[in-house]
Amino acid sequence: MSGTWALKIANNLQYEVASASKQFVNESDSEQSKLNSLMDEYTIPTVQAILKEDVKIPCAGSPWQTRQRAAFTRAEYSVKRIIEKALRGLPPNKKEAMRLMQCRDIEDSFSLFAAASRVRGTRFGNRVFLYGFLYFSTYCRKMCSFCFYRKVNTECPRYRKDPDEVAEMARELEKSGVHLVDLTMGEDPIIHDGKRYDLLVKLVKAVRDRVSMSIMVSPGVLPRKVLKSLKEAGADWYALYQETHNRKLFSTLRLGQGYDERMKAKSEAKKEGLLIEEGMLLGVGESNEDRVDSIFAMKRLGASQVRAMGFIPQKGSPMEGRESPPIIDEMKTLAIMRLVHQDRLMPASLDIDALKGFELRLASGSNVVSSIIPPNSGLAGVAQAHLGVDEGLRSVEGVTPFIERSGLQVASQKSYLRWVDEEKELQSARSNHS
Repeated sequence: MSGTWALKIANNLQYEVASASKQFVNESDSEQSKLNSLMDEYTIPTVQAILKEDVKIPCAGSPWQTRQRAAFTRAEYSVKRIIEKALRGLPPNKKEAMRLMQCRDIEDSFSLFAAASRVRGTRFGNRVFLYGFLYFSTYCRKMCSFCFYRKVNTECPRYRKDPDEVAEMARELEKSGVHLVDLTMGEDPIIHDGKRYDLLVKLVKAVRDRVSMSIMVSPGVLPRKVLKSLKEAGADWYALYQETHNRKLFSTLRLGQGYDERMKAKSEAKKEGLLIEEGMLLGVGESNEDRVDSIFAMKRLGASQVRAMGFIPQKGSPMEGRESPPIIDEMKTLAIMRLVHQDRLMPASLDIDALKGFELRLASGSNVVSSIIPPNSGLAGVAQAHLGVDEGLRSVEGVTPFIERSGLQVASQKSYLRWVDEEKELQSARSNHS
């Protein structure tokens, strides 16, 4: 497959899929199926082109660059320089990341995606890690304007799972081949308002007694002493997304919540020895500058895992009428994130559109597949509560063929545990030197 043909595919993908996303998202099933078909048409060859490097990454003085030099402005040429620098292991600075974020040229964009895949390969080989997701309580006291599970929304399913039931599902996930289980809840008022944090600690202990894989907790903002207890109970990770690092925008997304309080909880969790996952939400009113600011805020925090996810409008929320961003925005943000955070874990979430855009996210430098949910378990996702769950499209068995046809492979569970142990040692060493 020639680079020229791959770039033609890329051109179709950016302009046709992006416009199709705007045209069809949140409309009828028949219209959504048109978008699905369009994605199916372009996803496989585009991903193969990126991963096999049929989309050329130009080097200084190369014939490709010489032929194209007349078409490049000085600014466009700098994109190539930034990419070449990143491929030498030198991450872009903030100004350079902003230049990449502003890039609109098709060939430059796909050079960026290919470079992100190459950096991932240099740091992690072709290994991909799998994360199970157990949303054990969908009750929440918060009023986030983007969230399906906000306190007053009557459209979403509400449930609380028993610790033994959660622990057994975690055991089954481990047997299926996942490397980590993410224990997620809203800020359940029984635990947060009632100060029954012991219930959360009990659940983590129950899961740790059944599994040897890594455990992530995503329970909202917690006091430091509770974070310490969760670490002692067997948790390895603490996930707490800021969504944006623009304070004004934050106040419109996470209504009535403290920006500094949320950042402080992550810093305290690190001090207690937990690894941190930080994330941003795309398509919620942020600018390109905001996206770049978030990428570098995650770097200052020292997050071990970083993510960017496209916004999905939620029924019954204040942002229900807002459109999702085109997937090309997410791909670009992920790719820049990979160049900046070269040795960090970075998820491609199944919680946005299940398998539809999954390979494109892998092709943008991701090395984790998150939101794997056991089918027929009565569990929900977050951005997409039910999409692909009971059909098995968000299972290990469902995602593995897509990983393999992208030229990647599922890592061993031992290799993931080894990475986590090494990262904890590095985090501890950095903390002792600070």
